[in-house]
Amino acid sequence: MSSTNPPSATSHVALTRHPLEHGCGLSEWRSRCRGTDSTSLKNGLLQASAPSIPLCCLCPMSTTVQEPPHVLAVDDSLVDRVVISRLLRSSKYRVTTVDSGKKALEVLSLGHESVQLIITDYCMPEMTGYDLLKRVKESAELRGIPVVIMSSENSPSRIRRCLDEGAEEFLIKPVRPSDVSRLCNRAIAAMPMR
Repeated sequence: MSSTNPPSATSHVALTRHPLEHGCGLSEWRSRCRGTDSTSLKNGLLQASAPSIPLCCLCPMSTTVQEPPHVLAVDDSLVDRVVISRLLRSSKYRVTTVDSGKKALEVLSLGHESVQLIITDYCMPEMTGYDLLKRVKESAELRGIPVVIMSSENSPSRIRRCLDEGAEEFLIKPVRPSDVSRLCNRAIAAMPMR
């Protein structure tokens, strides 16, 4: 936006990017834009009613507020599923949990386009996390979804094998909040542009 042409009191600015891309959270963005015509916001337009509106509100933003990244968490242990789910939800992820690789494939077959990240335990009965990783990476529809493997065993050969097969990362349990924050960028990067 040119500094020589500030917005007039009646100008509209198209919203083409998400507020989080401008360094402010959605609630902060909404509070800064308080008083703006809500219909204009819903329609993707920002009614610039005063020259004192913060610059972040005058930047192009998205016409649709994107949902948080959707993570499919796979672990046969109920305790581990609860722990990883709480960690992910506290970092504002949407989480679907299942207790097996087979159920994970069922979820992916029903709505794979909504899943931006798969995080799976390595050691599971019937289908290991490694087997699930292979199935995902062999599928033309699913191979773009990042897969993170978790294990309580720090085995260099296992880690190398998973990374060679296409795993995005290998985490040693227990998974920590710092691990989850590192995954956030990967999940968001995998989100389709709308």
